[in-house]
Amino acid sequence: MPVRGGWLVAISLALVIVGSACSSAPAESNRVAVSTGACGGRWQPSTPGWRTFEVYNGSTAGAEVELINPASGAIYALIEGMGPATTRPMRIDLGSGSYAFRCLIEDTDAITGPVTRIPGHRRGASAIVPVTIADLLGPAREYHAYVTAGLRVLTRQTGTLVRDIQRGDLAAARAAWLPAHLTYERLGAAYGTFGDFDNKIDGRPDGLAGGVASPHFTGFYRLEYGLWHGQSAAELRGPAGRLARAVRGLRAAFPQMEIALLDLGLRTHEILENALQFQLTGHDDYGSGTTLATTAANITGTRELLRILHPLLITRYRNLPAVDSSLDLLRRLVDAERTPGGRWVPVRNLGTITRERIDAAAGQALQVLAPIAVIFEPRRTQ
Repeated sequence: MPVRGGWLVAISLALVIVGSACSSAPAESNRVAVSTGACGGRWQPSTPGWRTFEVYNGSTAGAEVELINPASGAIYALIEGMGPATTRPMRIDLGSGSYAFRCLIEDTDAITGPVTRIPGHRRGASAIVPVTIADLLGPAREYHAYVTAGLRVLTRQTGTLVRDIQRGDLAAARAAWLPAHLTYERLGAAYGTFGDFDNKIDGRPDGLAGGVASPHFTGFYRLEYGLWHGQSAAELRGPAGRLARAVRGLRAAFPQMEIALLDLGLRTHEILENALQFQLTGHDDYGSGTTLATTAANITGTRELLRILHPLLITRYRNLPAVDSSLDLLRRLVDAERTPGGRWVPVRNLGTITRERIDAAAGQALQVLAPIAVIFEPRRTQ
């Protein structure tokens, strides 16, 4: 689900981001004007209910326009990336209460227009208190500490894997490969922060000349392919050494890396989106048949991110219980495909009904996770 400009996104909380359709002749009764000296103007519906405003940006700069609760600053609806001399519709279910437009024009202070009070006792759309950069600094530090701890474990586990390969004990290496890979897969919100290290550690052969035979195919998947396709220890020592160096390099560099604040909310959805695309399809099975284990690790990584964001999320997302129940269901279905001996059923061996249930549960989880990316996009309020 897109979260920045250009699309209409309706969240269950009813925060609405309005799309890019423009018109040149807004109706005066619903006209909301934006300029460097004014925002909104006066409007007074006689009753609550659905209303479509025609918002016109009369300034010479780009603008964001929000309909807010003037007491709390919570946002009912917003238009992002609105160019000069353009008009966009804002459709919203107005309940009884107080409203005002807030206009944020590039290079100017925020302007809040006159307050309009709608009489009665009807409930309309809910509003969400915006998340600011300051709100996310604490969670970012906490997640940074989580990743730092994970990289310590990853370094140790990768060292064990490499030593097994170096001494030619490939059975031990196959046993050591999965725990190390799953540790990396639990760090999903930081992949964008890792830069080139991510491709060196967990890159796919997609697009490489020669595919799995390419010398540029490195990392965990390269070792998985070799370990489960009969390659010798001599063939795997080079790739194993490169993986170990990449992990050590990442661990050394990470204290100076900063996790993008936008990623904290975005990754709550994208981690499982990638799992659905690459793990639950079997795309990333290079021989071990453990993509369901990777999906379980991705669920754990998603839950850790939600735990860190929970103090901000609990007051902003009333559908949060559905997130927990959806992830619980998905995890139960995935865990059920682990044999008593600890092995995982490869996705390709799942029955049709089982696979459909897992895919449906993943889809449901993604649906209820999607609004979090919008809620946690840092927003300017002044």
